[in-house]
Amino acid sequence: MKKQFVAIGCGRFGSSVALKLMELDYEVMVVDKSEETIQNIADKVTYAVQADATDENTIKSLGIRNFDVAIISIGADIQSSILVTLMAKELGVKFVVAKAQNELHGKVLYKIGADRVVFPEREMGIRIAKNLVSDNILDYIELAPDYSIMEVVALPEWLGKTLKEINMRSSYGINVMAIKHGMDINIAVGPDDQIKEGDVLVVIGHNDDLKKIEKE
Repeated sequence: MKKQFVAIGCGRFGSSVALKLMELDYEVMVVDKSEETIQNIADKVTYAVQADATDENTIKSLGIRNFDVAIISIGADIQSSILVTLMAKELGVKFVVAKAQNELHGKVLYKIGADRVVFPEREMGIRIAKNLVSDNILDYIELAPDYSIMEVVALPEWLGKTLKEINMRSSYGINVMAIKHGMDINIAVGPDDQIKEGDVLVVIGHNDDLKKIEKE
């Protein structure tokens, strides 16, 4: 059975996550106290509810305990964000993702039970900076402080060679998860796959190792 999501707070971050999940064919309920916000998104999601999620009776009546994942992205109100995250966990939501304004806010969210804390502005900033300084880096996702996934354009010295010949793991300490060639993507990569010009490799590894394949 597919996971069901509830997004509480529909600012830029909350609404973009909700709409992307809908695009990926998941059921999404969005909750926001702004009538205008709910009207703008209502026809694009499974359910849209105008409600104040900081009210315990309201959040219980929404049945959020039935959702697999809650995305808490209440704007600049740190107190409300903490309160709703706490209530979501207490009501039994299996996985709670909460948006943080800063490091201290993030620490508190983790302390009260958030399963994942995101810093959208910081994470986007890191991705943009990476893309700007390295002409062969197309995208970059930080998985943990030391590990990342990166999309990298095949280096000239890799062209015409198989993954076995390049030996990414011993040469660079990284693993290749997928190879994109034009509109095709190969997610079942094998040692005999040959790298061609224009290929984009999706790789995972320690940040120190990933730096080895970044071209200035």
